[in-house]
Amino acid sequence: FFSPFVQMHRLPKLAFPRRLGAATFTAKTPGDFTRRTSIQFSVCNEAGGLLTPLSIFKEHNISLLQLQPRSVALNESSKAITMYCDFEGHTDDAHVQQCLAQLREITLFMTVVGSHKIPYYPSTIEELDFIEQKTLAAGEELQDDPENPHPGFHDEEYKTRRRAIVRAAQSYRHGDSIPRVEYSRQEIATWGAVWKELMKLFPTHTCRQYQYNFPLMVENCGYAPNNIPQLQDISEFLKHKTGFTIRPVAGLLSGRDFLNALAFRVFFSTQYIRHHSKPFYTPEPDVIHELMGHAPLFADPEFADFSQQIGLASLGASDEDIQRLATCYWFSVEFGLCRQDGKPRAYGAGLLSSFGEMSYALAPVLGDATPGICGASETPAPAPEYRPFDPFAAAQQPYPITTYQPVYYVADSFRDAEEQMRTFAQS
Repeated sequence: FFSPFVQMHRLPKLAFPRRLGAATFTAKTPGDFTRRTSIQFSVCNEAGGLLTPLSIFKEHNISLLQLQPRSVALNESSKAITMYCDFEGHTDDAHVQQCLAQLREITLFMTVVGSHKIPYYPSTIEELDFIEQKTLAAGEELQDDPENPHPGFHDEEYKTRRRAIVRAAQSYRHGDSIPRVEYSRQEIATWGAVWKELMKLFPTHTCRQYQYNFPLMVENCGYAPNNIPQLQDISEFLKHKTGFTIRPVAGLLSGRDFLNALAFRVFFSTQYIRHHSKPFYTPEPDVIHELMGHAPLFADPEFADFSQQIGLASLGASDEDIQRLATCYWFSVEFGLCRQDGKPRAYGAGLLSSFGEMSYALAPVLGDATPGICGASETPAPAPEYRPFDPFAAAQQPYPITTYQPVYYVADSFRDAEEQMRTFAQS
């Protein structure tokens, strides 16, 4: 038997989750915290033995969430029984302290198993509607970052176009049909230019799961060099394959909001495209990154399980643990390599959607003599370092955002990575 606040970080893998944890265990709105305490206490094993302890909870207006015997007594003549009890409140609260003090006086034994302030997390897929789509970067209004300038910042026509696409995404609610975007010739040309270069690396640099599923996206979702697929078509296909669905988003979300959605097999995707002046560079996620990088692998059952495992671990996690999980996500789902046929292959979306970084990341093992270029700069990148995938180590590894990665983690398989993430989440 585990207390609910312990169980919430050990949620089982669910193929099509709709409700994860009872609503009574979650804060009601984003930004709130739920205060939960678990104790165990022993009382005399006699008729009415629990009445006094329970009356103390009532006296202090504390709501019990669960009361359960710790174990069955070895014999009927046992003089004591031990109970596990979960209730609302935290040991920092004065009324909880008074309640615990009284319990210590009238019980044979009492100890606090744990007391937690649990951040809000959605308990149903519908509650993803409550996530405030406040983007951390770009989105509707572009920022002019001197160290990482956005190619479209001074293009008013481009910015107006993005605002229209973003506002349609912001109006989306669970169950709606995803708004379709009529992409312009210029936008399709940008997509096509990237497609052409990525296809040169498709047979040699990408993992076999990507190679298997990408043609399925062509057959079922409208993937083509002269057509940008629609999120609704992709979402319907993925739901049939693995239970994953796509949800439109205005821009880059917080790590907590983004990871929480993965627990419900929901992937937040942008719909706007990078600026046409630099088709091979973007300082932010865009529709090319989402659809060429992420979407095809969500059709793979093992990769879908692995992604959901990261999401499940994020529910109710502390800010510090969210940062560690987001870093693991970065070194796996975004920039991960997996070993196949004795050599690393790309499965991270940041690699699969960037022919420049994918060439650079695998140059040491594929003999590509072309020097890598660091992101938007013209500075040649040094050769990358490969390390075995280890979430405990990856969670502590710093990483750059606007240049090629100096370190890549190589997983033995998606299933092995999932098991490692499960162990990491329970630590």
